[in-house]
Amino acid sequence: MERWDQLYTGGYRFCFGDGAFKPSTDTFLLGGFAQVRRGERVCDLGAGIGLPGLMLLSREPEVHITDIDIDETACALARRSAEANGLTERICIIQADLRRREQLPPGGSFDVCVANPPYFPPHTGRVAEGSRGVQRAELQCTMDELCAAAAYLLRSGGRLYLIHRAERTAELTDILRRHRLEPKELRFVQKDSRTPPRLVLLGCRRDGGTGLTVRTPLLLQDEHGGESQELRRIYFRDRG
Repeated sequence: MERWDQLYTGGYRFCFGDGAFKPSTDTFLLGGFAQVRRGERVCDLGAGIGLPGLMLLSREPEVHITDIDIDETACALARRSAEANGLTERICIIQADLRRREQLPPGGSFDVCVANPPYFPPHTGRVAEGSRGVQRAELQCTMDELCAAAAYLLRSGGRLYLIHRAERTAELTDILRRHRLEPKELRFVQKDSRTPPRLVLLGCRRDGGTGLTVRTPLLLQDEHGGESQELRRIYFRDRG
């Protein structure tokens, strides 16, 4: 079933569906982590309904977003959101397979890429059928293939921001560096100060030099068990 929500009162509206296309905390965490500057060209790899792009435009209206996803329904939902917000000149939606260079924009076209890729390698554990399974496991695009696409689309010096499972941090670092995407910023995500990290946020630079900044953990809950102030900011609750 198709549903509508908005980032905050008076903010951009977005269209989503139940199940496979329902917004997640991970998506908001990625949108809050990625840093963009005025005039930059941003590509969301595996964009789904295009929510990270709307979040980035809420913080910096003068960027240009390209959403790429293989799923026709996801692209249709993202397109409806762009039209509803009058953003068709700011957001371009492309239905394409990230593994097929001929379907992608020209190499070096972007200053920034963002990605919330599937978390699990194929054929490991229980994976749901259909679109939900594609979102959760690397069934249609492996992490190596996603990094290859990011390296191709980014200009030298361009930045990639992604979110993934903390347990795969070492593996991710190895894959990223093989594609000349040097990790420059790392931040773990924890439920609270007493629990181990579940997710990791990584910022990388294409053709960057060595040197990694490890940020303090992002805590989802405060000492009283409520939403942390940072999570409230990420969800735009500070805007009413």
